[in-house]
Amino acid sequence: MREMPELSAISTSPDANGGVGKAIKHESADKHVSGEAVYVDDRMDFDNQLHLAVGKSSIARGKILTLDLDAVRAADGVVAVITATDIPGLVDIGPVFPGDPLLAEGEVLFMGQALFAVAAQSHEQARKAARLAVVEYEEWGAVLDPQQAADSGYFVRPPHTQKRGDAGAAIAAARHSLQGSLKVGGQEHFYLEGQISSVVPTEDGGMEVYCSSQNSSEIATLVAKVLGVPENKIVVDIRRMGGAFGGKETQASIAACLSAVIARLTGRPAKMRMSRSDDMEMTGKRHPFVNHFQIGFDDNGQIKGAQVTLNGDAGCSPDLSDAIVDRAMYHIDNAYYLDQALITGNRCRTDKVSNTAFRGFGGPQGVITIESIIDDIAWHLGKDPLEVRKINLYGKGERNVTHYHQTVEHNVLPELIEQLEASSGYWQRRQEVTEFNAHNRVLKKGLALTPVKFGISFTVQYLNQAGALLHIYTDGSIHLNHGGTEMGQGLFTKVAQIVAEQFQVDIDHIQVSACRTDKVPNASPTAASSGTDLNGQAAKAAASKIKSRLIEFAAQHFEVANRDVVFRGNRVYIGDKSVSFAEMAGLAYTNRISLSATGYYRTPKIFYDREKAAGRPFFYFANGAAVSEVIVDTMTGEYKVLQVDILHDVGKSLNPVIDIGQIEGAYIQGLGWLTTEELVWNEKGSLLSNGPATYKIPAISDTPIKFNVALLEDSPNEEASIYHSKAVGEPPLMLAISAWCAIRDAVASLSDYKVSPTLEAPATPENVLKAIASMQGVNEK
Repeated sequence: MREMPELSAISTSPDANGGVGKAIKHESADKHVSGEAVYVDDRMDFDNQLHLAVGKSSIARGKILTLDLDAVRAADGVVAVITATDIPGLVDIGPVFPGDPLLAEGEVLFMGQALFAVAAQSHEQARKAARLAVVEYEEWGAVLDPQQAADSGYFVRPPHTQKRGDAGAAIAAARHSLQGSLKVGGQEHFYLEGQISSVVPTEDGGMEVYCSSQNSSEIATLVAKVLGVPENKIVVDIRRMGGAFGGKETQASIAACLSAVIARLTGRPAKMRMSRSDDMEMTGKRHPFVNHFQIGFDDNGQIKGAQVTLNGDAGCSPDLSDAIVDRAMYHIDNAYYLDQALITGNRCRTDKVSNTAFRGFGGPQGVITIESIIDDIAWHLGKDPLEVRKINLYGKGERNVTHYHQTVEHNVLPELIEQLEASSGYWQRRQEVTEFNAHNRVLKKGLALTPVKFGISFTVQYLNQAGALLHIYTDGSIHLNHGGTEMGQGLFTKVAQIVAEQFQVDIDHIQVSACRTDKVPNASPTAASSGTDLNGQAAKAAASKIKSRLIEFAAQHFEVANRDVVFRGNRVYIGDKSVSFAEMAGLAYTNRISLSATGYYRTPKIFYDREKAAGRPFFYFANGAAVSEVIVDTMTGEYKVLQVDILHDVGKSLNPVIDIGQIEGAYIQGLGWLTTEELVWNEKGSLLSNGPATYKIPAISDTPIKFNVALLEDSPNEEASIYHSKAVGEPPLMLAISAWCAIRDAVASLSDYKVSPTLEAPATPENVLKAIASMQGVNEK
């Protein structure tokens, strides 16, 4: 008979009761701090491994006349050089629609596009060799401005429109109306770990791919297509990423596919690690937008009609721009009821690198537009912007349906804002700001409270599904695998907590392994703030299967009712007896009870009819609000964020520590987008801000002097949500819009809040000075 396993390796704390709701640190926190966490570039090089670099185009748009690679092939250490004609299978790796050739096929789409790839014995040899190519072009005129593209109908995908009522008539009939525009800049992801993949050939023409990607299944699919092999030949392994923020949802495929082609052609392992400048020039950013609006409103500031056109700068190809501009359209309302509305979204083609997913996925570009409009209405009427925000909030009855005809359920924003208004001392601080500005000619303070309502789900319906694989071993230890990827956001920790909750064991029973396509196939990308919702539910489903088997077995074995089998505190209680969880696992094994299961989940209720522009694209809404206070030097345009107070709705938090960390990080990243991170191209289409010397992400000195974050208590959510929690990845980024509005508020004080400043985002000191100068011109008139 098989002996029972030793139990000393497993914690058996009697008060353990699962993991949900506990402030448990990130599963890799110690490894991150100590440097022990293994990323792709930390893996030992394989014997005979090659290193890749690419030759990039030096024009934005045109035709390749000659491509002389003789000097590249003759360079030290070079083993192979490939162009598009050497790719065995599909050349176009567009993730949804075609338009993204892995290597240029005679035509250049943007400056920095990969023309060829070189494989050498070392990374430096490959990079040096790539510079030796001689290329001649026929240069064509490049379109670099999304407004120019919109005016000429230069689109990567057709426009889309959402409509309710007759917005034009409502604006014409309104007591007041305003029109204007807003330029919103893009943003570089600037993840700490750049784009990288390491590929090893396996038998039967297969490949094992180690990469830094949010999208394991798409990597496998595209590698299979460029090699011309079935997808079952490709295994993708993703243990962790050093940041991603959406930049590794589709863009990681470049390095993976090129490495796979070289590995196929040479029979040797191949790795591609992009330098920071190559990464910034070759991969997409957050979409810049140029938005236009006409708004009609009454004496109280309540919006009666809204016409908004959103011009998203897609870059040279569709990539994910269709869905990104859609989400900007979905979020043009933010927290506000738009009764009569006409919203148009254009996917503008420019001859720049194709823009892509970024935390918020188009939502921030919609939200900032309506928040700018609310400020304009308030200053037009001589009101505090918070008054106008509150009067336009979604309410009840007819005023709780979006312009795309989804009912806003579980609307907590009125109460949330009221709580934050009181806890932050908004009205007292508003009075103090007014007094300060009255007595200071050069320094001006600004204050703003802005909310966020963010829809949770992929807007492409089929992506809202997930799978998981769960094993229990005979010593009671648990192995968990799911299709989600860990990029530092704590997904692995939260999903492990969910499994711990199911079995009522300590989380240290559970080992979460790398996301692998041979364990969980067809996984959706870890994006849209849905990682925990989807993968947590799938893991819960797998755990529930095994738990049900154990309950049924224990009840029969010990001759008790199923209801008398209870999991608690690392033990299983069976009537008046109990055994440790490990003993139960061993007993189940010896009685031939399966201790392995798969789990599957798909989000219920969601749909969207594109022809009718109506539906329920989101399972639920996550909410929050922030108060930001700033001080601006009107002589230099410099500013400082003095205090931030955030109250955020995460439902019933799975892990308060991780959630608060996500909120803090999202706010700071949003602050970078709206204040310091400026993407600059020259008139030829060359990205000038291509490194940390020319592109400024926030530093510790940019952190608000006072930074208060709290979670909304007793917030309801859908019954089918995972333990009534809410997503926290993307929504808090938009809380930083309050800082941009506060800067604008400080500038508006120069006209005693009678004129709306024209302030582009990001609000760099230069752009703030331009806004101040325009206000001074108004005052002189």
